[in-house]
Amino acid sequence: MVIPVISSVTGVVLKMFSPEVRLNLCSLSVWHRFYASSIWRVIILHLASAYGSFKAYENFDVERDAINTEAAIKTKGVDEITIINILTNCSNEQRQDIAFAYQRRTKKELAPAMKSALFGHLVTVIWGLLKTPAQYDASEHKASMKGLATEEDSFIEIILQTGRGWLCDYELIDQDAQKLWDTGVKRKGTNVSCVPPPKSICNVQEPYDMLESIKKDVQGDLENTFLNLVQCIQNKPSYFANRLYDSMKGKRTCDKVLIRILVSHSEEDMLKIRSEFKKKYGKSLYYFIQQDTKGYYQKALLYLCVGDD
Repeated sequence: MVIPVISSVTGVVLKMFSPEVRLNLCSLSVWHRFYASSIWRVIILHLASAYGSFKAYENFDVERDAINTEAAIKTKGVDEITIINILTNCSNEQRQDIAFAYQRRTKKELAPAMKSALFGHLVTVIWGLLKTPAQYDASEHKASMKGLATEEDSFIEIILQTGRGWLCDYELIDQDAQKLWDTGVKRKGTNVSCVPPPKSICNVQEPYDMLESIKKDVQGDLENTFLNLVQCIQNKPSYFANRLYDSMKGKRTCDKVLIRILVSHSEEDMLKIRSEFKKKYGKSLYYFIQQDTKGYYQKALLYLCVGDD
């Protein structure tokens, strides 16, 4: 039997996030669909690296960018190129400064102004870039749980991409690793609980084939959840390279996944994801984006990708 980790976990899960993220998520009423408690804190400990495709702009001038952004929005037909150049060539923190300076100048919020001026998938990209990481992750969580059913793969992906240090309390993880050993791994028939933590919390003491254990002991959405989590821990860039490839294979592009990963990882580990993508699929992520998208939307994504491999 599987350890009873699929109980009420709302409080445990929310405690894993920063206060800002919790505030954005507190109105959601479907957290009971979120799977595990202590096992999540053990599995998710695989956090950010410094391999973003672009960094803060060194010659940043917030007033200049706010003025140019205002002019680009007011221009007849809208100057999409200027908007893309400004917002994809600075850090998220700098974009927040631009938005603040724009609002101070115009008495209007920048995000709604962009939404009125732009159209298509480009709006989604720019809207995402103008949110803080916490706001963006929370909004994507909410979107993945709209309607009658949760988009499980997207929900898992969003959880796994929060590599900004929000998910870790090392003392709790140490305790949870031992708890998993005591209540799961040692018990016959509960192999799914054996998820070896990183070096700092190696309290699970016997070798296990995690994927095989999961496949044997659980089924359905829970199996898919745990398999994705383990695969991400084993190689996080590979996991997101797979998600990007899946979003573009076939005749129809899954733009929301493509946009979400590029926006979320552009400052985190996009260089690693790009390298893994080229290694796995023979052609660069840049090439795939060129083949699958077009127009200003394509240009914005290529800027987030920053270069071919």
